[in-house]
Amino acid sequence: MTYLIKHGFLVDPVAGRYGEYDLIIKEGKVIAVGKDLAGEGQEVIDAHNLLVMPGLIDLHVHLREPGQEEKETIATGSRAAAKGGFTSITAMPNTIPSADNASVITFVKTKSKEEGVVRVYPVGNITKGGAGQELAELADLVEAGAVAFSDDGASILNAAVERYAFQYGKLFNKPFLLHCEDKNLTADGVMHEGTVSTKLGLKGIPALAEEVIIARDLLLAEETGAWIHLCHLSTKRSLDLFKEAKARGVQVTAEVTPHHLTLTDQEVLGYNPATKVSPPLRPLHDVEALQEALIEGTIDLIATDHAPHTREEKHQEYSIAPFGMTGLETALGVVLTKFYHTGKLSLERIVQLMSVKPAQVLKIPGGTLKEGSPADLIMVDLNIEWEVREEDFISKGKNSPFIGKKIKGRNLATMVEGKWVYKSPQAPFNGVEKKF
Repeated sequence: MTYLIKHGFLVDPVAGRYGEYDLIIKEGKVIAVGKDLAGEGQEVIDAHNLLVMPGLIDLHVHLREPGQEEKETIATGSRAAAKGGFTSITAMPNTIPSADNASVITFVKTKSKEEGVVRVYPVGNITKGGAGQELAELADLVEAGAVAFSDDGASILNAAVERYAFQYGKLFNKPFLLHCEDKNLTADGVMHEGTVSTKLGLKGIPALAEEVIIARDLLLAEETGAWIHLCHLSTKRSLDLFKEAKARGVQVTAEVTPHHLTLTDQEVLGYNPATKVSPPLRPLHDVEALQEALIEGTIDLIATDHAPHTREEKHQEYSIAPFGMTGLETALGVVLTKFYHTGKLSLERIVQLMSVKPAQVLKIPGGTLKEGSPADLIMVDLNIEWEVREEDFISKGKNSPFIGKKIKGRNLATMVEGKWVYKSPQAPFNGVEKKF
């Protein structure tokens, strides 16, 4: 199918285009971008009053398959991604079994092609079983298709093991996606250690637990020359350490999540288990520091850390419920509401944070709609106001702290490789070509 998308407001900082443009899509690629384009035999889509943007890319997603299909599957997670405007996502390796061998990487790739509707890129474990003791066969993981290495959900507490991993991993030119947390300091903590945890009588997680590991990992990266990416930064001192290392020339990038950018530990006052996440929601001064770093350009990208759980798991006493929040279906709306509609971030900057830079970090296609690029795009209505409702989620996980909150701005349609894989009832055309 060939499409002519007319009158959309194109936001493509890589191509330097910002304004009303037409696009012609053919055989999975963008073949023309310009004004007043015409052609024959094309399906014409009127995108008047809609943004046309490169598809979003999320390099921090837990799809749970294999092994925890009751929480999420590649099919449901990729559908949720498409609804949220993501055309490419990673599959983090803390599955059962762990993605510490080529067979699991191959399984994720095969399953994604069979049942997924967006591009799914597997991430391989750094250590066997994610246990932090013995290095996984990194070469085999790369050969099978892993785009990065991570033991996400845990840090490698043995510095000698991590140093060796960094030295060896340099050979493959793949990033290490690092969850920074000293479990010896977090113990049985369930939320940020501070005045709110004291008031609620809940065991706290000190900011130091994140900061100690970040400081160590940055020093190890500096010494070895490894390329590291810091996942979900959440404190001001973490940001300071990151900025100082960047200034010294350390090969490091960092992400922040929509929930750490917009929610504080005050959200926990209602004992809602949907607010339980690792790292925990922090006090206002940390949230403001994250926002400032995002606005000034220190933070490289936004990622969701989409971590679905079953209703039964999450609807337990706060101290027992597992850590994690969903994010694929709310991330874009939250960012538009809190940053674009308040004048803090431009649309170009949001595309950089949620599409361009993630593509660069993972070295995958995407981030632009210039001629010849893959036709991975979304159509966004900036002005739709909507309430986040549990019953509207496609993801199996309904554990979102944004349920009940009002959001302004929403993705209406998602195209991957020239095929429409999601459309809302408000989208200006009918039909989905790659079925859910």
